[in-house]
Amino acid sequence: LSRSFAPARASRRHYPGVIAICLRMAGGYRARVAEFDEFLQSDEFSRKKLHHLAFAGVPDGKGRRSIVWKLLLSFLPLKRDDWAPVLEKQRKSYEQFVQDLIVNPQAQDNVGDHPLSDEPDSRWGKFFKDNNVLLQIDKDCRRLLPDISFFQHPTGYPSKTGGMALRTRVERTVLEAKQVGTSRGGTRNVICNNRYFLQPITHTAVCGLDYQISVVQRSSESEEYNILPEDQEAHWEVVERILFIYAKLNPGVSYVQGMNEIAGPLYYVFASDPDPQWQKYAEPDTFFCFTSMMAEIRDNFIKTLDDSACGIGAMMVNLMSMLKEADNELWTSLENQQLKPQFFGFRWLTLLLSQEFCLPDIIRLWDSLLADEQRFAFLIHVCCAMLIMIREQLLEGDFATSLKLLQHYPPVDMHQILEKAVELREVLTVGADVKHVSEQ
Repeated sequence: LSRSFAPARASRRHYPGVIAICLRMAGGYRARVAEFDEFLQSDEFSRKKLHHLAFAGVPDGKGRRSIVWKLLLSFLPLKRDDWAPVLEKQRKSYEQFVQDLIVNPQAQDNVGDHPLSDEPDSRWGKFFKDNNVLLQIDKDCRRLLPDISFFQHPTGYPSKTGGMALRTRVERTVLEAKQVGTSRGGTRNVICNNRYFLQPITHTAVCGLDYQISVVQRSSESEEYNILPEDQEAHWEVVERILFIYAKLNPGVSYVQGMNEIAGPLYYVFASDPDPQWQKYAEPDTFFCFTSMMAEIRDNFIKTLDDSACGIGAMMVNLMSMLKEADNELWTSLENQQLKPQFFGFRWLTLLLSQEFCLPDIIRLWDSLLADEQRFAFLIHVCCAMLIMIREQLLEGDFATSLKLLQHYPPVDMHQILEKAVELREVLTVGADVKHVSEQ
């Protein structure tokens, strides 16, 4: 035993600097937490100080990040006294959106309407039209952030608006023709993605047949989700409703695949707030914060704007131009390998890197993105830093290996990426200033 403990005692004697560094880091972290807590007790918040503190990362715990993100996204006013009336108004507005926009054609006041009606104000017509969008939202939300189980767990605050749940609408809508088998007697059995067994039970006015759904539990390890009782909702269902309401209110954009990856981290942070009063209203708060973010990045989701000055194409051009200026050797190598930014940069920039890292790293990254006054210009610096961080592998690789590396980004310390991004911004800004002065 004395021999086995000897190296530990020796390391303590020979490396006193390590202990000192750890103590300084712990002391620095405690000081940052104290500074944050003092700031969040303010009656009025300085936007400049808010951005400064949040850019270096929001300390975990006590719901700090939930409050800070809401302030950064201008959901909460900078004056604390203004919070209560704003929150009451916004949350009532969202509740009204849910009641008005989630159409229930079977409501008692819908007398005279029928599924085959071609009237422009037919609830059944709106119901079927909405389902086209809902199917894609449902598919994406069911597999939201699959590395964690949070979104499959039931929320403590399910919707109380009544009517058919969105998931039920999807389960009763998706019937894949290639999987429908008809017996000689006309009885049909339908297996939908190996999840549901549907059987005709009665004739109705909808389409001649109604279906009773019984759940078939998957036996394989690839089970995507578990079915909850009717009176419960999984967290992914809350995100589904948020995106559906957004699509209804923004028909010009509607829903585009990938928006779920933007809403997911926001909802996770707000629904994980330890304060029940904040946690209870995670859904409406997420909706308005998501809407605020989409106001800045919605052009990335509009295909007709891809090649415009404000579209995703321009952002990819800016990324490669920045890489060329910062690391010409790496840029030349990617050009020679014919690795276009469309192969990796499109997803990076459109989804704010939400698919490239684990959730804790995404949250830490978004602290800085949301806190930066030019938040999505800084995103390009972050993407450029990511390329430079793995430059050696990219320089040595060919098209196939480099593409695989960029589409499955290797584990790298997020703090190192952010430090490199800040360094790039400072160097390139100084270089641009010098160039401007020389031209004058």
